[in-house]
Amino acid sequence: MAETTVREYFESLESKLNADPSKLAGMSSVYQFKVGEESYNVAFTDGKAAVATGDAPNPNCTVTMAQNDFLDMLGGKLNSQMAFMTGKLKVAGDMGLALKLGSFLKV
Repeated sequence: MAETTVREYFESLESKLNADPSKLAGMSSVYQFKVGEESYNVAFTDGKAAVATGDAPNPNCTVTMAQNDFLDMLGGKLNSQMAFMTGKLKVAGDMGLALKLGSFLKV
C-alpha cells in the first residue's frame, strides 16, 4: 500500500475501483466511512464508483474506525473480522454490504 494517510487512500480509491468495472457490476449502494475525525463516502452506481469527502445523505452501510486501526487493516496488520469482534471496527446498516467491504477496500 503506497498510501500513508487515510486521505491519500480515499483520494486514490475512485480511480482504482473504476479501473476494473466488472468488479462493480450490479452494485448499487453507498458506504459511509468515519475514520477518526475524517468522513468519506463511496457510492456505487451503474458499475461506477464515486468517492467524496463528507457525509452521504442516506448511506446503506456506515463504517466507523480509528485512523490507526483503519490503516493497519488496509496494511494487513489488523484482521477485519478481529477488528469487528474487538470493537475497533463498527458497522451500522446493511451487514451484507459490510461483508463485501474486503473485496473493494484492498484494491
